Amino acid sequence: MDAITAIKGSLESADMIGMAYLGDLNDAELMERPHPKCNHINWQVGHLVCSEHQMMSGISADAMPALPEGFAAKYSKETAGSDDPSQFATKDELLGAYRAQRAGTLAVLAASKPDELDEPTGVSYAPTRGAMLRMQADHWLMHCGQWVIVRRNHGKPVVI
Repeated sequence: MDAITAIKGSLESADMIGMAYLGDLNDAELMERPHPKCNHINWQVGHLVCSEHQMMSGISADAMPALPEGFAAKYSKETAGSDDPSQFATKDELLGAYRAQRAGTLAVLAASKPDELDEPTGVSYAPTRGAMLRMQADHWLMHCGQWVIVRRNHGKPVVI
């Protein structure tokens, strides 16, 4: 297996896990915080979408689709403390934005040549193009673990 195929597999696994955890949560449940010091799931998903857009735009300037108008402002550090659902996107809007950004990420990956994966990004946590692409899967999985707590609190079934 080559590196591009491995990164694609990581993105697909993270997508499968994330969508399984989000699948049966409704808009109200997405507004719940797994812990008082954690961000609610809605904000976390919006943050993931914005982060993916920013990170991928950093390595392939024109490859990513635009975020929906006003989306980034809804998911800034300043909004993380808000529990007002009217300030955030709905689940359908979140997942639509996610799908658009992930399609862009997959297009960046598909257009990459193996030797380009070693190109430096200048970013300490993802120092190469390959690491930045892989980070999209890692970032989602890091947040997914928090969502299980909300699922358990609601008696949702184990899906993974």
